[in-house]
Amino acid sequence: MKRDAYFCTVKELQEAGRENIPDQFRSNTHLIYSSPATLAFNSPGAEGFGVKRAGLAVPDSIMLIVAPGCCGRNTSLISSMREYDNRFFYLMMDETDIVTGRHLKKIPKAVAEICECCEKKPSVVMICITCVDALLGTDMERVCRKAEEKAGIPVRPCYMYALTREGRKPPMVHVRQSLYSLLEPQKKKANVVNLLGFFSPLTDDCELYDLLHGAGVKTVHEISRCRDFEEYTHMSEANFNLVLHSEARFAAEDFHNRLKIPFIELRRLYQTDKIDSQYHALAKVLGVKFETENVRKSAENAVEEFRKKKPDASFAVGECMNGDPFELSLALLKYGFQVNEIYGTITAENFVYMRSLAELSPETKVFSNMEPTMIYYDPAESGVNITIGKDALYYHQDCPGLMWNQDTQPYGFSGVRHLFEALTEVVK
Repeated sequence: MKRDAYFCTVKELQEAGRENIPDQFRSNTHLIYSSPATLAFNSPGAEGFGVKRAGLAVPDSIMLIVAPGCCGRNTSLISSMREYDNRFFYLMMDETDIVTGRHLKKIPKAVAEICECCEKKPSVVMICITCVDALLGTDMERVCRKAEEKAGIPVRPCYMYALTREGRKPPMVHVRQSLYSLLEPQKKKANVVNLLGFFSPLTDDCELYDLLHGAGVKTVHEISRCRDFEEYTHMSEANFNLVLHSEARFAAEDFHNRLKIPFIELRRLYQTDKIDSQYHALAKVLGVKFETENVRKSAENAVEEFRKKKPDASFAVGECMNGDPFELSLALLKYGFQVNEIYGTITAENFVYMRSLAELSPETKVFSNMEPTMIYYDPAESGVNITIGKDALYYHQDCPGLMWNQDTQPYGFSGVRHLFEALTEVVK
């Protein structure tokens, strides 16, 4: 008997509504299928900026990984990267440690020993713990306080809890909050702004920098561009924060509560009309005017250049890439291309695009990467001839494709331009 990968059309999802998302799209209701398409990103310890790399975003920080060997194994790939040399440390644990919880008593001493052996005193020690301590109910905040007393430097927790991925504060949300918890109140400067959301910088040619400078902003802080811990501390001087990723919302609220720094949230979009509207809404709040005509035209010219090379483009759009797969799919449809398949985890954040998707392409199929029936996925009759995203590329290995998951973050009109320039190179 032939078995098929489960999917819904965007029309079916829209008709069901966000309150009735099928269980197949909710990873906490079934077994996880960790295919090669999902191994890269469905764990909080993922490649790219999972909890481990993200936790070391603070300059001069180090990390102690408190985990069984099976949970810590993928750190070897990260620690081989030059910028993380001598920044990862492991707490030696055996089964008895885990069963009895005695490994927790070893952490303060281990932190102190690590700090003594470092050539340069760390700015902070991040303690990365896994689902083992989630199940044990470990009070990691208390353990970190004990370690601070022993080592004499700040110690903060990083929760690599896959179990809380569907919760109110998933691992990637919590780690963003931890990163900024070291900041202390300082006198505010009207011409300083923080960009929150990503663990690596926006592309150097992103127009957002120029727009902010044109509005009178002198300094734009990003944690990834801070050269040392001293520069990082100046982030608490900001007049306001721009939140560029929804997972940084809790961190921004913490900024507001502790440091009295308000925030404005912007989305990463690939629809040029919506990007323009968002910029002008920001300009109105700031009491200035943004000139965006030239950068918008440049982005739309890149779309047209791609259209000339691939007028019959039929996309499969994955979620392992720098963007929201549903928003990007909507942008591609608005530009006149076809989107046959989307791979994505459906949440309230991206369900807002479902109605427009259903209007433009009601038969577009939506798959869940982590749903077990994806083991039967067959691309033979998909009609897809180009892909975006590492996962989509895995399912369609015979098609030209773009991973689009680079560390440096695309954003705004320059992000649209870079995307379509890269797509044009792919189809050449």
